[in-house]
Amino acid sequence: MSETDSLLPKDSPKTEVVDKGVDETDSKMSNSKVLTPEKADIESHSDGGIVSIIYSAAKKAAFVGIIYFVGKMDWSFAWLICPILLSVIRDQIRNQHNIRREVAKASALANDKDVILARLNDLPAWVFFPDVERCEWLNRILKQVWPNANHFARNMLKESIEPNIQKALQDYKLNGFKFERMILGTIPPRIGGIKVYDKNVARNEIIMDLDLFYAGDCDINFAIGGLRGGIKDFQIHGTVRVVMKPLIPNPPLVGGLQIFFLNNPNIDFNLVGVIDLLDMPGLSDILRRIIIEQVAAMMVLPNKLPIILSDQIEALSLKMPEPEGVLRVHVVEAKNLMKMDIGMLGKGKSDPYAIVTVGAQQFRTQIIDNNVNPKWDYWCEAEVNEILSQELLIQLWDYDGYFPGVQGDDPLGQATVEISSVVKKGEIDTWLTLEQAKHGMVHLRLSWMQLSSDRNDLKAALEETQMLRVTDMSTALLTVFVDSARNLPHARQNANPDAYLTLAVGKKTEQTSVQMRTDSPVWEQGFTFLVANPENDTLQVKIMDQKTTNQIGTFTYIIAHLMDKKNMEVVSQPFQLQKSGPESRVTMALALRVLKRGVPIEDEETEKPDEDVKEESPKAPLRKQDSKISRASVNAAISSDSLSVEEPATASNVSSNLAAVPSSPTASLKSASSSLGRNPSIKSLGVETGPLGAINLTVQYSMQRQRLIIIIHKIKNIPLKDPSNIPDPYVKLYLLPGRSKDSKRKTAVVKDNCNPVFDATFEYLISVAELNTSQLEVTICTDKLIGSPILGMVKVDLNDPDIQGTGKNTWWDLKPEFKSTDL
Repeated sequence: MSETDSLLPKDSPKTEVVDKGVDETDSKMSNSKVLTPEKADIESHSDGGIVSIIYSAAKKAAFVGIIYFVGKMDWSFAWLICPILLSVIRDQIRNQHNIRREVAKASALANDKDVILARLNDLPAWVFFPDVERCEWLNRILKQVWPNANHFARNMLKESIEPNIQKALQDYKLNGFKFERMILGTIPPRIGGIKVYDKNVARNEIIMDLDLFYAGDCDINFAIGGLRGGIKDFQIHGTVRVVMKPLIPNPPLVGGLQIFFLNNPNIDFNLVGVIDLLDMPGLSDILRRIIIEQVAAMMVLPNKLPIILSDQIEALSLKMPEPEGVLRVHVVEAKNLMKMDIGMLGKGKSDPYAIVTVGAQQFRTQIIDNNVNPKWDYWCEAEVNEILSQELLIQLWDYDGYFPGVQGDDPLGQATVEISSVVKKGEIDTWLTLEQAKHGMVHLRLSWMQLSSDRNDLKAALEETQMLRVTDMSTALLTVFVDSARNLPHARQNANPDAYLTLAVGKKTEQTSVQMRTDSPVWEQGFTFLVANPENDTLQVKIMDQKTTNQIGTFTYIIAHLMDKKNMEVVSQPFQLQKSGPESRVTMALALRVLKRGVPIEDEETEKPDEDVKEESPKAPLRKQDSKISRASVNAAISSDSLSVEEPATASNVSSNLAAVPSSPTASLKSASSSLGRNPSIKSLGVETGPLGAINLTVQYSMQRQRLIIIIHKIKNIPLKDPSNIPDPYVKLYLLPGRSKDSKRKTAVVKDNCNPVFDATFEYLISVAELNTSQLEVTICTDKLIGSPILGMVKVDLNDPDIQGTGKNTWWDLKPEFKSTDL
């Protein structure tokens, strides 16, 4: 059975997609969308008219002309083969995208229960059968209100998205973009799963996640640079968080909503019209990237879509930014990347760079030419507004001389880190195995910086940035809520201004929307700025008129003044504008928070520290932590320890989800090095092993990412039969049953060692249903002898509740090689 058939209701014919819950009129509308190829061809010609026929004929004439030219010049037949092969490959890729879009459309039209049951393994881990009825109820509401959403979407595209796309396309020398027709179609979005949080949630708010999937029949036409095109089969899939707050005693009981994507959603669409006929893949990639950026700028964290439901609620409570902290990222290096460039003697090397993405925030490293083991030493800082379920994504690319990450660049792999794991550990130093790549690893150091309203913490923050010797690091975060302005001067004679406001701190500049023809504009927008040194930096405010581009008011605020205020904040205060009228004011709210190193949060099952260490306080919630560890104490612990493998002490291969950091600066160096995955003395471990030795593994399943994470830490007491022939051990992994080639993972070889340390992390993409019926086969081999004889094996049952919970770290005794009947 094909993937498309599995998504259709059992009693529905394959040539038509009919929703059982729709009336007869809706069924006819749905059936009319399913066309045979002949009808689709006729309809496309009738819609495109004579222009489409002319362009199609011109393409064919050009193709025949090329063949004639090649024959006349007496060139080799290879000049024809290469373009034909490229054309065939492109058509195959396009067909695969079309099939995927058709499958998505079929699922969008099918019955809710059939879709959820058919795609059970693909849904998030928190979707259960009791949610099916709830999802169906929400989908019926969406279907009912969807026709009325077309007017709202048209205004949003025209007023908000179109100007932003025009501005973005100017960077690529493309002008004149505008929407001409915007129709959402009849297929509404679909809710595939719901999760309501009951932990780490304030009393006056409700937080829930929705698995949103839209595969509609929209029809959007646009013009760009004199060319006309369109977007059809637009699809978007991602996790949407809905925060309902504050809860109020009067109807509607909820004061407002905040709606946003936790991470960038998956977006796909089909370009039609002249742009598609001219076969412009470069423009297609640019448009795709810009559309994704516009969605991110509206609804991907830290950007939120606020909706006020009650007049009793002030806009400040919903629209003021609420960051929970800052994630400090150090992209150190990568190793063993794929070779993507073609050299004179075959495969060359790569020109790698990395893109770090946290929600809508994106950072790009420098490009390292001709190197598969690049060292970037790149630092960046990302604001985090939601700890629960948000991820950091790092993508590696091979630069080919165009626009980085847009066209021509080859992917070298990617990796993800759950931000909640960094918050729990305080700091993570890890090597991550790259996904979607044959081989390669990337080295990251991640630090969680919580926000403090105590000005006394600024001294420690300044000392830390000076110790790092990185010029663009921050010590504080400034949040600004621009409410409104009043009594602005006329920019033109007898005409109110089209006013917008810009704010700048350091190199970062933000801009509000434009309020047309008013001298008292209301913006109600919030912004955040990372501040290098609040004792010296200032906030620059300018109010501009869009038509004349003239300044109609300026204001400078010294950030250090906030340090003398209560809680370092100012709430809704009017400020006098300079270079404006005597009664001109701008009303803003400001808050300053110092970046303070987060303290690790110990789990209840974590082993207690030594007796000379003070007992930690009970586990604190994620939002409120106290810093109790410095970078110096961690570095001291690392530098004092020795490794059995030939690898720098700074390259600790610890899992992004499970790596630990010492819980106190007074902890012993032995405990610190052990928690960082180092190799303490064997006697200190106090672990009894079998005759073949033992292996230390950490196994955890991430429900949110649908990933099985395995960390191979070390092996102890491999038997030494011949002192002159010490083994060169390495570890292989397979998933059972099947032991397919795709599930094979392998560590590096450690030379001449009976107690090797690997600290290697591997991941598998696997659903919960498959996990409960699978086993992990761990094989220890030696590379010294021919055939890599097996030194021992272990099988791990993956349906263990500990593995699917907080993770399982333990020692497994090695067994002899399993017989075929055991596999």
